[in-house]
Amino acid sequence: MTNSQINLIKRSWKVFRDADPRIVGDAFYSKLFNDTPTLRKMFPVQMDAQYKKLIDMLSTIVARLDRPDDMQDELTAMAHRHAGYGVRPAHYRLVGKALIWTLQRGLGPDWSPELEEAWTTCYSQLSDMMINASVAN
Repeated sequence: MTNSQINLIKRSWKVFRDADPRIVGDAFYSKLFNDTPTLRKMFPVQMDAQYKKLIDMLSTIVARLDRPDDMQDELTAMAHRHAGYGVRPAHYRLVGKALIWTLQRGLGPDWSPELEEAWTTCYSQLSDMMINASVAN
């Protein structure tokens, strides 16, 4: 990921960081569950806390993008937790698709091919780290 991509991600994330987590979370999880209904059972019935966790986790990651070594331990721990919930490597691609869709819808006309490439690269690198950590466990 380039410095330019990191800056694009950080600027675009401000819109979501300051938004109501219920709106962003509902959009993201609705897309995820519509695309892959079998994933719904991995989550609680009441999703408000999960929506907040999503925003908090993404905000932390975005804030640390220029310091990837600071994230390694946290991403490894998160990968192990997710593996315990039943998350498999193939699920990461589905989550990435829902994330990009949510970001694109949320940014509307401000979405660009450069932003899509930046977010896709970011998610791919981070999810690869998590997949490798979960498989190594």
